[in-house]
Amino acid sequence: MSVAMENAIYVSDKAKAKVQQLLAEADVNGDNSYFLRVSVVGGGCSGLSYKLDFDNEQKPMDQVFENNGVKVVTDLKSFLYLVNTTLDFSEGLNGKGFYFSNPNASRTCGCGESFAV
Repeated sequence: MSVAMENAIYVSDKAKAKVQQLLAEADVNGDNSYFLRVSVVGGGCSGLSYKLDFDNEQKPMDQVFENNGVKVVTDLKSFLYLVNTTLDFSEGLNGKGFYFSNPNASRTCGCGESFAV
């Protein structure tokens, strides 16, 4: 993983590999207009949930980051919850998938898909 910069969203090596695999499966791996959109939405057992999508349209107030070769975009409101968060990926038996290491979360639920600040 790269050395942390200030006020960014980071991507681990495992998450990078999975993002690249998913882009290839979606047949947009060579299209540089696509990026990973990360957002925070209301819901989940702790109040807020993470949302991941591929997108190719930036909005005027989007915050844009490039980390570990992955372009990550988030809206300004979501970024307030995601400052210095790392996106990671696990292939383990207990929770295969993307997960977030969010230093801003005061509590998370057991499944790790929702949080509170």
